[in-house]
Amino acid sequence: TQVLRKSLQRGIALSTGSFFVYEAHKLISGFAEVHASFKVEEVIEQADYLYGSGETEKLYRLLIQHKNSDDAELLWRLARASRDLAQLSSTSAEEKRQLAYEALEYAKKALEKNESNFAAHKWYGICLSDVGDFEGIKTKIGNAIVIKEHFQRAIELNPKDATTIHLIGIWCYSFAEMPWYQRKIAATLFATPPTSTFQEYAAHSPSKLFSCLYTADPNFYSKNLLFLGKTYLKLNNKKLALLWLSKAKDYPAHTEEDKQVQKEALELLNSI
Repeated sequence: TQVLRKSLQRGIALSTGSFFVYEAHKLISGFAEVHASFKVEEVIEQADYLYGSGETEKLYRLLIQHKNSDDAELLWRLARASRDLAQLSSTSAEEKRQLAYEALEYAKKALEKNESNFAAHKWYGICLSDVGDFEGIKTKIGNAIVIKEHFQRAIELNPKDATTIHLIGIWCYSFAEMPWYQRKIAATLFATPPTSTFQEYAAHSPSKLFSCLYTADPNFYSKNLLFLGKTYLKLNNKKLALLWLSKAKDYPAHTEEDKQVQKEALELLNSI
């Protein structure tokens, strides 16, 4: 009887111990999941700070550690950081090419993880366009419809995103300015080739879309101001061309791209 009693007590003790171990494991696991969730948010917060500060290389080093993440928010930011790193003048030609393809893969993965993420669509379109620069004009034109579809999907998901609306405008501008030989390539690739006019680009700019953006955020993007000026030059509206090009010239230069915009805007102003 005593042996049986001791065995039962021992069993209860072991069961109790196992129960506490199990509960502790659940608690730790739950904490780990919460911690992981907070970690993603912290990384995104750090990433956005570095992006806003123009710390391109630091941003890339931070995000590349999470290239195997399943979080679309991290992945599209990594795509953007890879592309921004490729744009630096200090990046070699071979590195630019490698980073362009890496950026496309990260954007593609972001889309696979969350098709409803507007930024994933936006950056997939941007990165697909960049890759076309390395694969030739035929590929670039061939991807044009896909690129525009992703920009349009991004706008559907977030109608207030200024950058995507700007990109649609740039898409229209590019096809309005397309040389005859590129139009010939487009005609062989599509039953109905993608086309645009400067009037259509202007319709995507001050009169309809960019007017509300400009009112809401005067310093949205230096390149937006530049292209508005260039568009009005094409439309022979010198008054509005001078207005927008002057704004582009005076835009505070935080990045290398801003400096290039200032330079081009000044050259165009001097040519008028």
